[in-house]
Amino acid sequence: MFWKTPLLSVTKTETPLNTPISDLTFTVFDTETTGFAVGAQDRMIEIGAVQVKNKEVQEAETFQMHVNPNRNIPKEITELTGISNETIEHAPTSLEAIQSFIDFNKKTNSAIWVGHYVSFDLLVLKKELQRHQYRIEIPTTIDTLDLIGYLSPSKIMHDLENYASQFGTRIYSRHEALGDALTTAHLFCDLLYHLENRGKYTYADLLDISDLSKRNIQF
Repeated sequence: MFWKTPLLSVTKTETPLNTPISDLTFTVFDTETTGFAVGAQDRMIEIGAVQVKNKEVQEAETFQMHVNPNRNIPKEITELTGISNETIEHAPTSLEAIQSFIDFNKKTNSAIWVGHYVSFDLLVLKKELQRHQYRIEIPTTIDTLDLIGYLSPSKIMHDLENYASQFGTRIYSRHEALGDALTTAHLFCDLLYHLENRGKYTYADLLDISDLSKRNIQF
């Protein structure tokens, strides 16, 4: 397939492995879609993100954008997310939304992305970009599921709200991209403190716990 020049290069810096986690800036993000078949007929309809600095959620530094999927939104998705065909009628394209998301990352100088079941969100971005014949360099990504698996191997649930409840994390509006990003960000910060109690303080520790080898989505 012919590829155009990469859309934008996300901030790529050589972070020393001994960097304390408290010195890192993270972008916690989430997407909403018309369904799970994002490699076929389903499309992104919203993307949201928030920054984490010094192991604290920066609620003043958020990003949210609806996306026009160029297809009807199923009734059950509207009931779940509150996003209707009217909501996205004049919304930006997925390409415009992803570019704005990358600009948000560059503005805040974040080079690490975090998500809950982040492989799905990365796949959403990949497929949307492929439809426009674009690609980008994806930075290091951290999945909260990997951190939970390290801290509590017996927990096998995938649902964000269940995990947040078990860890005593504040829960925001569910199935809204920004709301889920905020919930994930607070859960991520809670997990970082638990990791610290296990003697995990550095960027290297975080990478060691994160099972990046299984995340083989090539951009």
